[in-house]
Amino acid sequence: MQLGILGLQKVGKTTLFNTLTASREATGKFLASDATHLGIAKVPDPRLATPRDLFNPKKYTP
Repeated sequence: MQLGILGLQKVGKTTLFNTLTASREATGKFLASDATHLGIAKVPDPRLATPRDLFNPKKYTP
């Protein structure tokens, strides 16, 4: 899944991005950038436990 965060300047988009992805992109009072920030966030899915328990795979990667 890909997600984009859109909004006006100085409203906290990078701060929200840092919170969701646990990254440390620079933020500041006079920082303005057109750079694209990429990050990965873990989203657990409890539904994966059911097929794992039924089929007992050798490897399980949630």
